[in-house]
Amino acid sequence: MIKKKIKLCVAILCAAISLPMTAQIGEMRTNFAIGINGGTNFSSVSFSPSIKQTSLSAFTGGLTARYITEKYFAMICGIQLELNYSQRGWNEVIEENTDTYSRNMNYLEIPFLAHLAFGKDHGAQFFLNLGPQIAFLLNEKENKSESFSPISRTSEQYGKMAENKFDYGIAGGGGLELKTKAGNFLVEGRYYFALSDFYKTTKKDYFSRAAHSVLSARVTYLFDITK
Repeated sequence: MIKKKIKLCVAILCAAISLPMTAQIGEMRTNFAIGINGGTNFSSVSFSPSIKQTSLSAFTGGLTARYITEKYFAMICGIQLELNYSQRGWNEVIEENTDTYSRNMNYLEIPFLAHLAFGKDHGAQFFLNLGPQIAFLLNEKENKSESFSPISRTSEQYGKMAENKFDYGIAGGGGLELKTKAGNFLVEGRYYFALSDFYKTTKKDYFSRAAHSVLSARVTYLFDITK
């Protein structure tokens, strides 16, 4: 029930953002830009029953394409599509002994984002990105100490690989863009909240929730194809 409400809210929010871009009342733009992005993920997993953990730092990076469609007063509207290689997972906090355990999960990630910017056409702009995101699990790996031996903590996740490789959720963030003659340089903080679980979560399964939560810091370089 909670998931359905979240999905409905996301759909309404995305529709509200995209509506101005389809209504032909703004000052039209035809700015198409492509480039690359890269940064660091700080990821964890929302488990139920819960597992004590700290965020796992890993790489994210890929290709970015952006199309600016219109300008409404001080707000510049557009859409942004990315194709990223994203490393996620979790790092467990083990208190019973000196064991260590972490899981690396590598995804091919595709965000579909509404891009809203505020500022002048040239110089610095503040921007917001928001929209749905899908991803496909490429591979995963367990990392544990040599003498690893679970005692009293939750242990169902050990040796249990992902059962659902398709991942989806909502991504949003903001940052600053600097437009120069050499191209556009962007610095962004972004958060991803997964609506899907990578383990089966039916009543007969141990986990009722196993979903990614990712905070990322990234930089992007774009160069204009058309203005």
